[in-house]
Amino acid sequence: MRSVAVVGTGLIGTSAALALSGRGLSVYLEDADPDAARTAAALGAGTTELPAGPVDLAIVAVPPALVGKVLADCQRRGLARCYTDVASVKAGPRAEITTLGCDTVHYIGSHPMAGREQSGPLAARADLFEGRPWVLTPTADTDTDTLNAALELVALCGGMPVVMDAAAHDRAVALVSHAPQLFSSLVAARLEHADETAVRLSGQGVRDVTRIAASDPRMWLDILSANAGVVADILEELAVDLGATVAALRSLETGDEEQRQAGSAGIEAVIRRGNQGQARIPGKHGAPPTRYETVIVVIGDQPGELGRLFSEVAQIGVNIEDVAIEHSTGQRVGLAQLSVAPSTAKMLVAALRGRGWNIRD
Repeated sequence: MRSVAVVGTGLIGTSAALALSGRGLSVYLEDADPDAARTAAALGAGTTELPAGPVDLAIVAVPPALVGKVLADCQRRGLARCYTDVASVKAGPRAEITTLGCDTVHYIGSHPMAGREQSGPLAARADLFEGRPWVLTPTADTDTDTLNAALELVALCGGMPVVMDAAAHDRAVALVSHAPQLFSSLVAARLEHADETAVRLSGQGVRDVTRIAASDPRMWLDILSANAGVVADILEELAVDLGATVAALRSLETGDEEQRQAGSAGIEAVIRRGNQGQARIPGKHGAPPTRYETVIVVIGDQPGELGRLFSEVAQIGVNIEDVAIEHSTGQRVGLAQLSVAPSTAKMLVAALRGRGWNIRD
């Protein structure tokens, strides 16, 4: 593959364009908003000039409701030899593509499982897809050349291809992406009119739960509208669990001894179910979940402090598997939470203390 057209220069389209142009491909950018396309081009994602002839692959990077219309226009113009889209919902756009009579032999749906709470070309990153699953949903008549072009696209962007049925994909993303987005927003909405004193007590737990609540409402309305029924089914199941949890908490507060015991059992059960579900989430590089030890290091809020810590951990000979930073409200220090292999944790603690670092037990 030598040439690609990216139609839609938002976060995903521009990120793909940056990755591909960085690999030496000729990338042609289009967007209904010319300023967005020019911004992406200024970032080095490609050119806004028209290609001289059909490119090898066109990537339709528009909201789900527009995929069919934009794909039909691209095919009418003969923009590419093969086509894919990167919308986060697949069944609805596929149905519209069929209704519009688009060429499905040279088309394959796809969805890179990557994103940010920010949107637009300025939020794009060439490494956005590195190590992330990239779902491919071929039609019954997608030809081999088109499938191979999509596989090459995924490889060039650093993703990991996963082939799925379109409807199964939509059920999966409703569970692991769309419903969590709404739940994060619902939790964050409780903070909107909360007392300032309460908000100032916010720690890493509420930051983790509400991080994606900063996402663009317009973008998510497009996504959720295209997968509304499946997401509603999951939220109904959550509502049942929430109702049972509320009842259990009321029993703990006002019930007799038997009711309190039943309430305790209910709360414990839902937390244990959460333990079991969380343990199924793939670990580093998509590998089976691994249990790490956490070493908590106090770091000052000044330039170079975090880099110095990482450098010294490397000198000690320990690999940091994951890292999180918790900021202390009102103080110029933070807590660097280093996830390391259990066999190295004690040695790392001793070595860091010997080098003057403050380690939290």
